[in-house]
Amino acid sequence: MPTSRFQRGDSVMGRWPGSSLYYEVKVLSFDGASRQYTVVYKDGTELELKEQDIMNISSFQHRSRSRSRSPGRRRSRSRSPARTTRRSSSRSAAAEKAPPSSREAKPKDSGEGCLSPPPQVNKGNGNSSKHEGKDNNAESKRSEADPDRNQTRYNLRRRKEDAAPEAKSGELQQKRSEEVPAASVLVPLDYGGKIGAVFWLLFLPVWVLLVLLQAGLKDPSLTNFPPPLPPLESLWDPHALGLVLLWILFQALLYILPVGKLSDGMPLHSGQRLKYRTNGFFAAAASLAAVAAAVYLGADLTYIHSHFLQLATASFLVSVLLSVFLYTRSRLAAPEELAAGGNSGNVLYDFFKGRELNPRLRGFDLKFFCEMRPGLLGWCLINVGLALAEMKQQGLPAPSCPMVLVIVFQLLYVLDSLWNEEAVLTTMDLLHEGFGFMLAFGDLVWVPFTYSLQAYYLVGHPTSPSTPLLAASVGLQLVGYYIFRKSNSEKNRFRRDPTDPQLAHLKSIPTATGRSLLVSGWWGVVRHPNYLGDLLMALAWSLPCGLSHLLPWHYLIYFSALLLHRGSRITSACMRTYGSAWEEYCRTVPYRIVPGVY
Repeated sequence: MPTSRFQRGDSVMGRWPGSSLYYEVKVLSFDGASRQYTVVYKDGTELELKEQDIMNISSFQHRSRSRSRSPGRRRSRSRSPARTTRRSSSRSAAAEKAPPSSREAKPKDSGEGCLSPPPQVNKGNGNSSKHEGKDNNAESKRSEADPDRNQTRYNLRRRKEDAAPEAKSGELQQKRSEEVPAASVLVPLDYGGKIGAVFWLLFLPVWVLLVLLQAGLKDPSLTNFPPPLPPLESLWDPHALGLVLLWILFQALLYILPVGKLSDGMPLHSGQRLKYRTNGFFAAAASLAAVAAAVYLGADLTYIHSHFLQLATASFLVSVLLSVFLYTRSRLAAPEELAAGGNSGNVLYDFFKGRELNPRLRGFDLKFFCEMRPGLLGWCLINVGLALAEMKQQGLPAPSCPMVLVIVFQLLYVLDSLWNEEAVLTTMDLLHEGFGFMLAFGDLVWVPFTYSLQAYYLVGHPTSPSTPLLAASVGLQLVGYYIFRKSNSEKNRFRRDPTDPQLAHLKSIPTATGRSLLVSGWWGVVRHPNYLGDLLMALAWSLPCGLSHLLPWHYLIYFSALLLHRGSRITSACMRTYGSAWEEYCRTVPYRIVPGVY
């Protein structure tokens, strides 16, 4: 029978899974077949650890003392919320600027994974995730009696002998932080890396042009692809550029008005929380009133359809100029203001991904504004203009039933996003993606001009879908929207406050980073239930256009491919970040998007 190094009841040092940190644990049992120990941490957490992840306390203390003599090997660590002793201003600045070492640097978290926020030191508030079934009041009383217990499951007090070397190495860390960018690339490059960035920079504008030209053909079947290219001068109209700029400036004016809630963003890696003006629903109502007034004064919204290509070209030009400005500006940004994924050192890749995480002009957040305002509301305006163009071109007294369904479905999607605008602050784009060409082009060109493709198609290709097909479309929209909204609300509430009483019934898996992974509710059905709702709604938008051509199904095909790519990115990032906790999560929730299928 295999022998064990440690016996039941022994106090040893155990490595926390997915990290290089050791904490004192007590041995509960030993499995000779797997050579794993079941241990319990001081807060009651029970885990199975491999034999090589456990050390004697005496040998561990000897090793930690020998390592602490070298200031160069000291590692930057976050302060436990229970430690209220203040640092000097110089040490605080050094801690904020100090880059993580290559061994413990954390890759960016997935924006779509259902995670709770790690504990942050923010104005003295050190709340952390609530343990299921644990009496927090009793735990806090025990913490007062025993300072070493004043820690949560994820924030164990660091060893006392480490404090002195940290003080000695503060000046060295500050010096190194000036030499090494805080956002240096620590994760694999996305979208095919540097070569892929060049490809996407060229492919995306060309693809949008080809798709719009194809939709304008009388027969948009694949046999007629690619469509003939028009003269270059026909793609340019100064009047269209003026209208695009006017629309963006009007939305910017609505954004800066002191109307609506001033919301706190999620904590950044530096611990800072940015403020955001979330008045998107007000902007939608004001935009509707402005468009109605313009129509009353004689504006012809069918101009949108007749100059669709010119408007798209103008928006593309604006996105390019904005991207150039963003990249130039990012060269002057502080290291802690850069996004890890967009700071590779390659000009084209960084231009594509975006170097700066949250570029702002006197409090005006450029990324948040472009993400939520001109593109989304422009999409709705385009749909209205296309509905009027259908009535004019086909001689209809009112928009057709398929057109009405498409516009209503998509309007519901946009208004929901604006009503729940605060939830966008917890998404992957806001938290981790730099603001560069990828997001600028997506927000200003891809969203308004390809998401409206169904309505654009219906203007020149009238369809008469059967009643069962229309009923299926309505049913898919309702089911998809319900799943989309419920799962996103659950995720947003859990990320902002894991101790919310409304989430008390949910189960989660703790991770070494201080975040938790939801394994119940909608996030216990599949790993990305919000994507499942998106897919069902995308299917509902395409069905009213009939089954004659593939073109109206462009959004569904694109979105499916996007989910495959994003799901792969999320899985890789979470595996690097959460280690064994992510493996346990994948075993608990085996399907990614569609239950029982994928």
